[in-house]
Amino acid sequence: MGREMANSTPNQKQQPSAMSYTVEQLVAVNPYNPDILPDLENYVNEQVSSQTYSLSANLCLLRLYQFEPDRMSTQIVSRILIKALMAMPAPDFSLCLFLIPERVQMEEEFKTLIVLSHYLETARFSQFWNEAARSRHIVDAVPGFEQAVQAYAVHVLSLTFERVPRSVLAEAINVEGLSLDKFIDHHVSNPDWAIEKSQDKGQLIILPRNEFNHLELKKSTVDSVPLEHIARIFPILG
Repeated sequence: MGREMANSTPNQKQQPSAMSYTVEQLVAVNPYNPDILPDLENYVNEQVSSQTYSLSANLCLLRLYQFEPDRMSTQIVSRILIKALMAMPAPDFSLCLFLIPERVQMEEEFKTLIVLSHYLETARFSQFWNEAARSRHIVDAVPGFEQAVQAYAVHVLSLTFERVPRSVLAEAINVEGLSLDKFIDHHVSNPDWAIEKSQDKGQLIILPRNEFNHLELKKSTVDSVPLEHIARIFPILG
């Protein structure tokens, strides 16, 4: 049985229910049929309750709202945008926002979500968590939001740092004290994480190596050019 879950993130598991297959069929066969609008709305709520995610189904619903503006549910649209935020660093939020009328975007709830998106895109995590704390009535509607943002914050840090001070990690994921210890211990169980003591910086968290935070893993352009291609250049230069 096929499932419309290619866009799932690690924090949003695939949905095994028959409903996803039904929605797949509806979207694939006639995505502009307004009669499927209630099914797509129900599917958004299903994604929220089961912590699953389908970008294509949500985009289909937003496109239908463009043709049926009187039937638009701002609650459903808000949940779609929150799920899109949880999918970062994928550009899902911008894709969804493009399909939402400007008059709707100007409502306070959506202005808040746009601000939250901007803070995440610019890695201003302290401002993000402060704004999110003031907007609990919005973001708490979708389970797993905080954990998804924390995973994104760690991803962003790992693009820049191989070693990060404990205080920097704490600010990025908005966790302190014993909760931070548990968070670190959980990830240190992964061989790619480690803890290092530093006299001047205190505890340092060693993040997984990648081509962005570790130069040795980044292949140079010269290394990627086959030798036979270089040999062909010599006669031309001569």
